[in-house]
Amino acid sequence: MLPHLTYLLVLAGCLFGALWLEPLLKVGVLRQVRRLVLTIAPVAAVFVGWDLLAIRAGHWTFDPAQLTGVLFPGGLPLEEVLFFLVVPVCAILGFEATRQTLLRLAARRRLASRRRP
Repeated sequence: MLPHLTYLLVLAGCLFGALWLEPLLKVGVLRQVRRLVLTIAPVAAVFVGWDLLAIRAGHWTFDPAQLTGVLFPGGLPLEEVLFFLVVPVCAILGFEATRQTLLRLAARRRLASRRRP
């Protein structure tokens, strides 16, 4: 296998496991790009800063054998930045799919209860 792609492959697996929720359950998360960016960007910025501080202090490192080698200033790997974007998108997709499914089920139950004599 290609060990330098390990981190990217894990992130791709996360996306693969969550992106199907968008078209199948019609959750609409990816259609609301501005809202998604406003949700994820502040948190990602905080965690990127946190990682940079931890790297500088020597508390946090990354295995270069599992990375592409693309580094941002401060030694932050591309994969780590993508992690702070991919994982929240997957979590939001899962949350919205669950929330909307429960709302649809509740609406069906209410409709069914009104039809009963």
